[in-house]
Amino acid sequence: MSTGLGVDDGVRMLLLLMPRMVGRAKRIPVPAELQSLSLAPRHLSLLSYLLFDGPLGVNELAKRLEVAPTTVSLMVAELSRADVVERAEDPADRRRAIVSITDRRRPAIDAWLSRGAHAWRKVLEPLTPQERQLFVDTLAAYERELQT
Repeated sequence: MSTGLGVDDGVRMLLLLMPRMVGRAKRIPVPAELQSLSLAPRHLSLLSYLLFDGPLGVNELAKRLEVAPTTVSLMVAELSRADVVERAEDPADRRRAIVSITDRRRPAIDAWLSRGAHAWRKVLEPLTPQERQLFVDTLAAYERELQT
């Protein structure tokens, strides 16, 4: 059982750990067929939601990505031109566009992004729901703090 960690020791450990994590994530090769697209982190987040949650509406994607729907529409337009995603009319509401990953690009995107998801699942699964929430909240707070 862990006896705890002082704040300064925790900071020191994280200052060493975070660059290694980022470096490893950056070394995950982008599939050859997507390399010419110059995908930004926001594109990866959008593709991750579509990969793991299935087709979503533009407004739902905007909410999850914490950006304006027009920003999502622009990203979707970019990715549509490259045949990465496609828009379809929602049969229940023709005013609503549903966005999904194209069948052609799904295998490459799945192989690329699932490695990170598998690693997160493996380390989060043994935790209690409260511990997982604390971990996610802490990372989100760290990101917010970096922005100030």
